[in-house]
Amino acid sequence: MEKRRLGNTDLEISALGFGTFALGGEGWPAAWGPQDDEASIKTIQHALDLGMNWIDTAAVYGFGHAEEVVARALKGRSERPYIFTKCSRRRTADGKIAGNLKAASIREEVEESLRRLQVDVIDLYQIHWPNPDEDIEEGWTTLAALKAEGKVRHIGVSNFNVNQLARAQKIAPVSSLQPPYSLLQRDIEKDVLDFCLEHAIGVIVYSPMASGLLTGTWNEQRVQNLPSTDWRSRNPNFTPPRLYRNLALAKFLAVVGQEHGRSAGEIALAWTLHHPAVTAAIVGGRHPGQVDEIIGAGDFRLSETEIAKIEAYIAEHP
Repeated sequence: MEKRRLGNTDLEISALGFGTFALGGEGWPAAWGPQDDEASIKTIQHALDLGMNWIDTAAVYGFGHAEEVVARALKGRSERPYIFTKCSRRRTADGKIAGNLKAASIREEVEESLRRLQVDVIDLYQIHWPNPDEDIEEGWTTLAALKAEGKVRHIGVSNFNVNQLARAQKIAPVSSLQPPYSLLQRDIEKDVLDFCLEHAIGVIVYSPMASGLLTGTWNEQRVQNLPSTDWRSRNPNFTPPRLYRNLALAKFLAVVGQEHGRSAGEIALAWTLHHPAVTAAIVGGRHPGQVDEIIGAGDFRLSETEIAKIEAYIAEHP
């Protein structure tokens, strides 16, 4: 699989990396419904065997459970991937999630993540959300200190806008940004991606297949069968009338992929990787077969003609 340099770091990362959002299990506000840990472990291992060399997780996924699953999946492997994780989303007393960028909180989180992941240093440590906004400077100063202390190798942010990125840059260079980016969510094209190019900030996009909706494996019945504990059951993209348009888009992507023997999901991924500012894309999977369905995007590129064809379809179906 093609590898690319991540921003101003020395990390050469695969074009696709494995995301663990769905592996946190039930019992937290953004759960994806029930998930079997043994299936999660096999899926992570399969993704690594097929060439992905980094895993993205977060302390809030399952309130630490996803990080523990990652550690179990990597136990005994001779060649370990880069591990990226995130901080600043804390569990409240009533089981909800609140942002916290205070230094003491972040220092507590990094120690907990190191313990759960069973590593001595985290390869990329990221602020998950810029919330509260007024504490961004304190949070970013803390991450810079953790890097200087050797707790983490590199530092980045997630879900930051241009103004917030600029504020962080004044304190310490931002190595990477993790924003949502897909054919259904293109806001960062307005200014964020240009800013990242200008300042050598690596971009690793999440939800490039719109949480699975653009894989071509969905229909109305499957959406209706989502458990109430799966956050997608409440997401507008999975709800009519928007759902119908999104399913039609997935079918169109499947048609584009037919000539190359590629799935709709691989075309959706290749579209995000086509942008010059995008370093890599995060892909998820809840069982090994889902990795097989999209792994081809790691070394596949769309032609300019195919990009134009997709853009024309989007323009005709806003």
